[in-house]
Amino acid sequence: MPLPPALAPLPPEGSAGPGRLGSYRAYALALLVAVVAILSQYVVPQRLPALAPLYATLPGGLLIVYGVPILAFALLVGGRPLSRWSAHSATASWEGLRWYALLSLLGLVVLIALVAVYERFDPGAVQLLSKPNPVLQQASSDPGFWIVFSFAIGAIEETIFRGWIFGYWIARGTRRWWLHAAWTSALFAGVHLYYGTTYGVAAPLIYPTLFLLGFAFAATVRASGGNLWVVALLHGLHDAAAFVTLVSQPAALGLEYGVIAIGAVIALWDYVASRPPAPPPAPWASGPSGPGSPYGSTQRPWDPPAPPPPPPPPLPPPPPGSSGPGPRRPP
Repeated sequence: MPLPPALAPLPPEGSAGPGRLGSYRAYALALLVAVVAILSQYVVPQRLPALAPLYATLPGGLLIVYGVPILAFALLVGGRPLSRWSAHSATASWEGLRWYALLSLLGLVVLIALVAVYERFDPGAVQLLSKPNPVLQQASSDPGFWIVFSFAIGAIEETIFRGWIFGYWIARGTRRWWLHAAWTSALFAGVHLYYGTTYGVAAPLIYPTLFLLGFAFAATVRASGGNLWVVALLHGLHDAAAFVTLVSQPAALGLEYGVIAIGAVIALWDYVASRPPAPPPAPWASGPSGPGSPYGSTQRPWDPPAPPPPPPPPLPPPPPGSSGPGPRRPP
């Protein structure tokens, strides 16, 4: 069964098509380099103090954490997974808002359930979430810059995770997109290691939301056949809402849940539009009908008139030697 145009795989390696697509081995190597580079920010400054100043500066940290993965994927995998970054923008916008809203609401349900479990077995662990977020602490001196910068970070992270790491499989035309969406979203959540180092045993309250966020973005990329700018914008809005809390808590809630509300309306519209039409109502009565019937007529006043009954079948021809219907005379 052929895939629809939005999900059709890109041309295979070696044929006419936009960009190069590396082998599985090259992809695995680029993925390993990317994960090591991203996680190095949590290990190298403590283990190698001489390199700590490089990570402490914004340009240096960006160069290592994001520049190295981009270089590895560009050299080893190629640009084909990114070649549809603007494809099917209307579909990507519609699906992106829908998936973002549904999985954000699901994440809220999961969070409430986990908090209830923590309150039952380890009430003190929930209080760890009141510890200050290190990223927000860093941004408190200039929240306006970080609100704007969120969109750049969102675009870079989506290029790496949904563009190359997940998009590699879309470019190969996989039919098990949900499997690759699941493990790449788990990876996306796991590399945010600072939640674990900051909140300790309470970190499992945060990681499901990150996983669902990544899955929503992956589903959007799959539905649009590779569009990246829509998920980059949604990612930037999500991160910007966190930095807006440094300026105005109500404005941050309005931004976050306003986008979710729009997506929820789209999801509801899709649900209503996809429902099958209702069957026609049953007749008022059953059984024989007509003037002499005890049931009366089932014809309603506003119904069109019933068609006339078909004419009776013609009589069979008379037998040989007879002049017509009736008894035959003896000779």
